[in-house]
Amino acid sequence: MKRILFILVLLSTTMTFTQTKTFESEVRKISKRIGQITKEEKDSLKIKITEIKEKLDKGAITENTAQSLKMEVANYHAKKIEKRVGAQEQLLQQLVQDKTDGKMASVEDDDFEDDKNTFTIGHKSYKFSINENKKKKGLYERDEHSKEEHKRNRSTTTQFVFAGGVNNLLINDHFSSLDNTEYEFWQSHFYEIGFTWKSRLNKEASQLYFKYGFSFLWNNLRLKNNQYHVVNGERTDLDTYPSHLSDSRLRHVQMTFPVHLEWDFSKNKIDDDGFVEDRTGESFRFGIGVFGGFKLGSRQYLEYVNAAGIKVEELQKGDFNMNTINYGLSSYLAYKSLGLYVKYDLNPLFRNTSTNNISMGIRFDFN
Repeated sequence: MKRILFILVLLSTTMTFTQTKTFESEVRKISKRIGQITKEEKDSLKIKITEIKEKLDKGAITENTAQSLKMEVANYHAKKIEKRVGAQEQLLQQLVQDKTDGKMASVEDDDFEDDKNTFTIGHKSYKFSINENKKKKGLYERDEHSKEEHKRNRSTTTQFVFAGGVNNLLINDHFSSLDNTEYEFWQSHFYEIGFTWKSRLNKEASQLYFKYGFSFLWNNLRLKNNQYHVVNGERTDLDTYPSHLSDSRLRHVQMTFPVHLEWDFSKNKIDDDGFVEDRTGESFRFGIGVFGGFKLGSRQYLEYVNAAGIKVEELQKGDFNMNTINYGLSSYLAYKSLGLYVKYDLNPLFRNTSTNNISMGIRFDFN
């Protein structure tokens, strides 16, 4: 008799689980099926991507063929996901319609929680809570996944910039004037330190970027033939110093704000799930743009030995009739983080003259 009662209870419980359908439970089933469909297609895509990589590693196919195959299988599974999920979405629409027409029962909102599980025995319902630690772990994993997706799809990166090289003046915008410049070519240096932000112009991965930032520049000009700079009213002239100069150097410090249009020819990466990940700084780069800024200060350094045989280091502060505002053109050609760099001031360095500062050297962009 007891066995018969036990069997009846089990039958009653089974009938309750199979016959009782609510709107919320059916929604959960459809949601679960959609998740399962997405997982199946992504897993299948990963297997095919792995097979393509193995063929590429063995030399059976070329790099271009491998990229084409990856894009093909990614599009194929994307369409399958769209088709299979679309069928589930139609079921969901019908479910909503049945709920609206009163054909589908519902449970109270307070009783419908993702972290609750409900089962029925006879005419009584029982529920229990999922472990809180598992809940927190799930939330943490979702947060980490979101961060990783953001990292893969980020459109802006940051670089630390350092540049250095030779610094000199052109007369009347003639490059040939460097042959007759009054300044030492290899002993006149410039240094630049700054930060830039690099944003792609398209929403998807591309090769064209907008690069902008700020920099501090130290421009040095060393004179030849024992000369130094002399301020004569609104002009700054060159004169011969009465003692032998071991060093005659004019330094002007600037803050500039460069803006470049950059072509980055790095190959984008296709992940196992078919996502095209934007990659930068892995190949050749070319940038061209403009800059504008202002002078922070200028100093002249003179070193000589006086009549008593004592070494004298003289520091002269002033503006030396230099223009406060500076602006010009700049460009670079680089491979990965290292490149060749040139910048040219369009406005004269000294007021009431036709002398323009030019800097040429190497440049590092560290992501």
